[in-house]
Amino acid sequence: MKNFKIKYSGFIIIAVACLMFTSCKKEFLDLKPYTALPNDDALKTEADLQVALRGAYASLRGVDVFGRTAPVLGDIMADNVYQSAQNSNRYTNFNQYVQNVTDGNAQGMWQQSYSSILRCNNIINSSLSANANVSEYKGEAYAIRALNYFNLVRFFAKPYTQDPAAFGVPIVTVFDPTLKPGRAKVSEVYALILSDLAQAYTLMTQFTNSSYFSKYAAKALEAKVHLTKGDYPNALIAANDVINNSGFTVVTSANYGAYWGNPAPISTKVETLFELSSDAVGNLAFDALGYIYNQAGYGDMLCSDDLANLYSATDVRKTAVLQAGTRASLPSWFVRKYLNIATDRDDTKILRLSDVYLIAAEASAPVNETNAKNFLNYVATRRDASFTGYTSTGAALVSDIITERRKELAFEGDRFHDLNRLKLPINRSTNYPASARTIAYPFDKRLLPIPQVETDANPTIKAQQNAGY
Repeated sequence: MKNFKIKYSGFIIIAVACLMFTSCKKEFLDLKPYTALPNDDALKTEADLQVALRGAYASLRGVDVFGRTAPVLGDIMADNVYQSAQNSNRYTNFNQYVQNVTDGNAQGMWQQSYSSILRCNNIINSSLSANANVSEYKGEAYAIRALNYFNLVRFFAKPYTQDPAAFGVPIVTVFDPTLKPGRAKVSEVYALILSDLAQAYTLMTQFTNSSYFSKYAAKALEAKVHLTKGDYPNALIAANDVINNSGFTVVTSANYGAYWGNPAPISTKVETLFELSSDAVGNLAFDALGYIYNQAGYGDMLCSDDLANLYSATDVRKTAVLQAGTRASLPSWFVRKYLNIATDRDDTKILRLSDVYLIAAEASAPVNETNAKNFLNYVATRRDASFTGYTSTGAALVSDIITERRKELAFEGDRFHDLNRLKLPINRSTNYPASARTIAYPFDKRLLPIPQVETDANPTIKAQQNAGY
């Protein structure tokens, strides 16, 4: 791989070696030289396009993207999850906020994200004649590419709400192994994401099950992107489209435990708009998300005391998902959202309808507090049978919405991004190291470093490293 790093732009170009296949095994030996463009040669039929799309979905399962690292960092870099004193030494740097340019998880996220993007590019740029299936496959590829860029720009770049003109991440939309791209502006990355999601929404017409992107999964992601930009009017339009037209329903309190206990994709349109599928064959085994939480696995990640204390005794999110116990001789709260760590593994929830309701609540708050409370309480009262609903107004209502997001989306990777887009300090409990309990905003280490192997290989990006690294 050393030659690839010298000749190409780091991981962005290394990734092309595998971009057309679901794995890099025998097929790697059959690849043409790096100067050959594979699109027209490899994707000759509709069936070829479908196989390539399966590879794109599988690429999301990389351990440092949605397979584990992205959702874990979204909680441990915030205030929801901390590393037990008894641990396997995974994510220690992020628990302590001491990550550096050679961090393996940041490097893995960069590499695996661009590998996935390149798979999507091949599908999107295919010259196959359009028909219903080809349009569907391309629409799904647009959505997957948008998801990858959204993940990258939130972890490696300043929030849009702070500086849209700041360095974002490199934009790569074509197969060209000679590229050494620099970092596009944050605003340019978000423009590409929204353009991709508009294409996805237009091209997709099919719904199979929750393990595939569909029209309204793309629209839900669009709502989240607008929220992250601070564009409340467009976030509300997209959220309302999903709520009113998708046919999806919020999981009830009675079914909440069974919902999280089910390891398989669903076709009933209950709660999950999109999830990353794992099963008995396609899974990360010991590297899976569930294994880092489950006490029958590594069990390193524990729920912070202050989060656990936010739930009432009658809240199903506490009774079904949290369990009091002892680890490293300390009282602990165990996370039980991920119960299936053998045979058919848990899927990773990426887009849920409850999140869309809470997006609509936050987006409504500046202009219609009654609607905001209706959206908020639609979720909150379905989680706690004894709760009669929020009645707050003004800044207190917004605070309640953000708190409800924390409670509802805990252990799914959202909290850190919410605190960043809102430009809020991270105030961590005594569960965390004393040196990393108050993380101011802004703070350099709230961005991941551009990996050193990338800056070494690409002179354009070398001068664009994030501050503090």
